[in-house]
Amino acid sequence: MKTPSGPPRVGITTTVPVEVLYAAGCVPVDLNNVFITSSNPQGLVEEAELAGYPRNVCAWIKGLYSTVRRDQSMRTIIAVTQGDCSNTHALMETLELAGVEVIPFAYPFDRDRDLLALQIEKLISRFGVDMAAVNRAKERLDRVRRKVWRIDELTWREGLAGGRDNHLFQVNCSDFKGDPDAFEEEIDRFLDGLAGREPQREEIRLGYIGVPPIVDDLYDYLEERGARVVFNETQRQFTLPFDTADVVESYRLYSYPYGIFYRLEDIIREVGKRRLDGIIHYAQSFCFRQIEDLIVRERIKLPILTLEGDNPGRLDARTRMRLDSFVEMLK
Repeated sequence: MKTPSGPPRVGITTTVPVEVLYAAGCVPVDLNNVFITSSNPQGLVEEAELAGYPRNVCAWIKGLYSTVRRDQSMRTIIAVTQGDCSNTHALMETLELAGVEVIPFAYPFDRDRDLLALQIEKLISRFGVDMAAVNRAKERLDRVRRKVWRIDELTWREGLAGGRDNHLFQVNCSDFKGDPDAFEEEIDRFLDGLAGREPQREEIRLGYIGVPPIVDDLYDYLEERGARVVFNETQRQFTLPFDTADVVESYRLYSYPYGIFYRLEDIIREVGKRRLDGIIHYAQSFCFRQIEDLIVRERIKLPILTLEGDNPGRLDARTRMRLDSFVEMLK
């Protein structure tokens, strides 16, 4: 059913097969992006705590809860129950209590193609479309994705785009800002604006792995100190950087929701290709993914700085000092 302002808006807790939603005439809304770009994301976190969410729960989960509760035009969300945050189950239950329809979607841990295909088929059935329409939507979205791949190449190979721009365009491929046409125009304007720009000559080339940061000034701070992020692991995966027309295979190759060892295959490959000097491994406070840091350090043979973020905002003094020391050490 359409909302008074247009097509139905469907929230997503992380990247899901948005081709299904676009084929159904819906507008996917990445709740993470709405939360972190709101005028007061910290206020959303505190709002969830006032509603009863514990202090020692990931701020992203609390921000998602308040984002949905505030937006009365979004009464349906797709929650990833396997392959993302372990707190999503409780988020689903508290949103159901508030009258929100929650549709579960699970990425199989072992990347089993049949199980993944079944999950996508259930989503297709729920939204009343067919695979032909989904394939047409994928063809349209892939044209946009390829342009974001070009921005990534201009970042690491040619030095024309900054790490923050690379991060923002990649992370928005989770939902294409709800309007692929307008998003594509934004990308085209950015690419046109790079014509004639002098390449950046950074001293230190960094990779960023882990979930996107909850702090908003990391990339700019690094570039002020002569370091530049030329590889955003998870954000790049949101662009589905795989040359395949098969919807199921695209989300089977997509590394973020699967195990750390499959993710490391992609990370190690890109470390060599992009000639990285060091890695920043970001982990959100109270997240199970912090445990994976010991595996990352064992498998990646580069200097690694592990950062922990808690609430939205700017880098705190301690984190800035650690970044300064890491960059100076690499120099």
